Amino acid sequence: MRIIFMGTPDFSVPVLDALVDAGHEVAAVYCQPPRPAGRGKKDRPSPVQLRAEALGLHVRYPVSLKGAAEQAAFLTLDADIAVVVAYGLILPQAILDAPKAGCLNIHASLLPRWRGAAPIHRAIMAGDAETGVCIMQMEAGLDTGPVLLREATAIGAEETTGQLHDRLSRMGADLIVKVLSHPSLYAPVPQPDQGVTYAAKIDKSEARIDWSKSAEDVSRLIRGLSPFPGAWCDVAGERVKLLSARIVDGAGPPGRVMSGFTIACGRGAVEVTQAQRAGKKAMSADEVLKGLALGAVID
Repeated sequence: MRIIFMGTPDFSVPVLDALVDAGHEVAAVYCQPPRPAGRGKKDRPSPVQLRAEALGLHVRYPVSLKGAAEQAAFLTLDADIAVVVAYGLILPQAILDAPKAGCLNIHASLLPRWRGAAPIHRAIMAGDAETGVCIMQMEAGLDTGPVLLREATAIGAEETTGQLHDRLSRMGADLIVKVLSHPSLYAPVPQPDQGVTYAAKIDKSEARIDWSKSAEDVSRLIRGLSPFPGAWCDVAGERVKLLSARIVDGAGPPGRVMSGFTIACGRGAVEVTQAQRAGKKAMSADEVLKGLALGAVID
């Protein structure tokens, strides 16, 4: 098929690779414009732009798709279908209607649960037992379109958003290739009206750990916000990000350091297994403790 690919972050790259490997013709790749990043605040291309250019594909990164000129340019690509995965811009109706078979979205949840911006984070933070990927026919509403194919997967007891992100990205790549290989086999099924939830964008104000909560809640927050933005606590006046943890037996006043990097919660305790000090790389708990004294209580 002649495809327009639309995606921006790391999550989208395996999908682009899979489409190219499957022999589809990629007419153009759309992604977000380069953004200032790093200490020098120089414009940095997105992961999709870098990969697309390495593959010799034509790349476009408009600031908006609302203008008539951009919509006309999109239409002239004469695509059979557009594949959209974590693109980052709202698609106007003219864009949705331009490809002959419309636009398919790869969404990292079991719709209608967790429509919106942060479905992987929210699934872990909510303690969901499973999540998955849906291939959805796009329409004007926010992730409301009918689903052509879905696949579920269990969320591991100690799995982080970063780990689940990588698994779901590979799942999405496999599913979209399957759908495009035999499109007539996958009829769009409307989403049910029941069970709708919204995965709001993560706000950094959510990231501070409240040790008065249960070990289950604390563990979910740590794993759900890892690696970004990172759940954090105050250790002797230093902000430390906690990146992975497991629930362990133990009891004590919330925030009490029990042994090693095991911290008492409102109910139960968590053992931190990976953390990151300010200005340093992520390290195992043992490595962090070599240079950081936790004291009796952390906040």
